[in-house]
Amino acid sequence: MKTVRSRAAIVVSSLLLAVVTPAGEATAATKPSPAPKTASTVKTQTTKSQAVKVQGEVVVTLKSRLDATLAAKTLNYYPSNAGWSAMWTAYNGDKIDADMAKAAKLGADSVRLIVFPQVFGYPTPKAEYTDRLRKFVSIADSYGLTVKLTLFDWWAGYTDVTRSAAWARAVLIPYANDPRVIAVEVKNEFNPNDAAAVAWAKKIIPAIRTAVPQMPLTLSVDAQGGAPAMAKIKSSLRSTPLDYYDFHFYGNSERSLTEIRKAQAAVSPSPIVIGETGLSTASASEGEQAAYLARVLAAAKIAKVGSVAPWTLSDFSNGAIPSNSQVSKLPAQYKYGLYRADGTAKAAASVVRTAWTGGQITNSVLDLGFEAAATSSPWRPYLAEAGAAVRVRDVAHSGSGSARFSDTGRSKSGLPSVRTAPVTPVLSGQKWHAEAWAKGRDVTGSNEMALSWFDVNDRWLGQVSSKPVAQGDSNWTKLTIDATAPAGATSVQLHLKSGENSGTVWFDDVSFS
Repeated sequence: MKTVRSRAAIVVSSLLLAVVTPAGEATAATKPSPAPKTASTVKTQTTKSQAVKVQGEVVVTLKSRLDATLAAKTLNYYPSNAGWSAMWTAYNGDKIDADMAKAAKLGADSVRLIVFPQVFGYPTPKAEYTDRLRKFVSIADSYGLTVKLTLFDWWAGYTDVTRSAAWARAVLIPYANDPRVIAVEVKNEFNPNDAAAVAWAKKIIPAIRTAVPQMPLTLSVDAQGGAPAMAKIKSSLRSTPLDYYDFHFYGNSERSLTEIRKAQAAVSPSPIVIGETGLSTASASEGEQAAYLARVLAAAKIAKVGSVAPWTLSDFSNGAIPSNSQVSKLPAQYKYGLYRADGTAKAAASVVRTAWTGGQITNSVLDLGFEAAATSSPWRPYLAEAGAAVRVRDVAHSGSGSARFSDTGRSKSGLPSVRTAPVTPVLSGQKWHAEAWAKGRDVTGSNEMALSWFDVNDRWLGQVSSKPVAQGDSNWTKLTIDATAPAGATSVQLHLKSGENSGTVWFDDVSFS
């Protein structure tokens, strides 16, 4: 049986939304959509700054929707077997129903949905596709999920303002006063350096505002554009301003707080959301993906960005992305999911669930005791060609595992190591404490723990090292570091190092704060 979650974030806390139809009365493919609640049938006791409830009905406002958007626990979504446009051409209500249940169990309260003019029918949407959109909104609503709509993806028809405005109006007007739809992203990953795109945006945004005046509007930027692109959008659209800005972040998670703050500064005082973020497990481990999202979520919390949307719910199976898309040719695009294509959860799902259900994300996600398999751990090798760490199960300070180096060399760049970075963002002047336990046999060379500092441009600022592991044989000994982040530091890496060591050293039970 489904549980219907509260949608109270859509309106002020004193309001209650109407109860949706219980599960079991119809299948996902045939269940009727609840009629949208419109302001036309009730007294108009509302302003742009306050939502009210009149005669038992919710009256949505621009502010109530924007407040909900800025706090939404949003998940980007395509079905694992039908990505991008295939979601609509191979629409499967039962699959969507199961996925919305999974999203709700993660703690999501909103889902981002992308529609394509070429698929839906342009400039007049086909009834078949608008009905599929209506059914999707209804299914999401039955699990307490609101919808954020993204228009004009895979789109470059910027000279066709009249027809693109007509298409947008046709898609959106049914949801003008429907509290189940909370925001509209006019164009996915907008390029403000494209003069034709900017000219189109200056006309399409007012046209959409006229059609749905209580709907918050935004544009997103891609990861390469970042904060400078957001600033350029704001400058270019001064006469037709957006309600908020959508930052897609796929940069280095260790410096995510700095990048988020740069995005905020670029559009201040307008608010931002992080509309996409994540790491593909096509080339990174599932542990790295989990740590990545943990760092971004922690940074967003400090920066007071209330909405962070992971990309995406599930990995995609082979053939799930339409072959006529360049996306289908990029292996990384198949592996961003919180769940594998077979439906099983990755470690990242637990991180997101913890964040969205009020838990505390800690450094425990970093596998500091080396208990996880190498393929599931966020630890990364550095200069492995001079000596790679191996996970072993026969020696441990506690638990069952440790990291072992044997017969290591060194390079001009330094000593081989394994490294990780904390969940907590780094600020200049912070005091940091780190510990690790080490044991040696026939140890030679340099074997130690170190904290390495970097600035926003990934420039190395220096390091602080622990005392070395004793030469020869030694039992488990605690290595410690107490250090202050230098001026300009935006990230720190903890390295466990072993160089020019003809013997063996084990490391275990790391901690840092």
